[in-house]
Amino acid sequence: MRALALLPSVLVLAACSGKAPAPEAVETEVPAELAQSSAPTFAGQDSIGTPMAERVATLGLLNKRNNISQDLVMKPGESRRVGNVVVRLSACEKTAPWESDPEEGAFVQVLVRERSDVRSDFAWHKVFSGWLFKNAPAVNVVEHPVYDVWIKSCAMRFPGEDAPAPSSSSNSSAKPSGSESAPSPAPSPSSSPDSPTA
Repeated sequence: MRALALLPSVLVLAACSGKAPAPEAVETEVPAELAQSSAPTFAGQDSIGTPMAERVATLGLLNKRNNISQDLVMKPGESRRVGNVVVRLSACEKTAPWESDPEEGAFVQVLVRERSDVRSDFAWHKVFSGWLFKNAPAVNVVEHPVYDVWIKSCAMRFPGEDAPAPSSSSNSSAKPSGSESAPSPAPSPSSSPDSPTA
């Protein structure tokens, strides 16, 4: 009789031993009131490289509650909604290959649908608006208890770039040379490819 009384609890425990499916982030439509909102534009800064409208940024989005992270691939002017967060991209930029201290950045706005206190209704609140930097993430961070957003890359090209970014072993296409007719000396094993030229 006692064994029959324990049977339901044993069955419940056996059913709980299976693994639950991993949660996934679901992207939905941006609310109309947020899609029409004005975001800063940087169209006048297309003086060099790929025009702003053709650049592509990859942003990381993390939900700290469920530990789901995903990449958002966006062009300037686009907005993406994932659950209760909307991420807007206004611009992305990276340093030219011939400049020292390479950096990539994006101007991002983050809006979250949440309550300001327990008595208020859910509403969209802008929790971040500014530049995020890949190599210096501490300069500007999204300070929110649930969501984190960071830049992973900004895909764009500069004049004279024929192929993807050169590797560190080949920098001939990354730096303009002043004299094409003079032969360059063969590099010695001790010389650095980034040594200054006259």
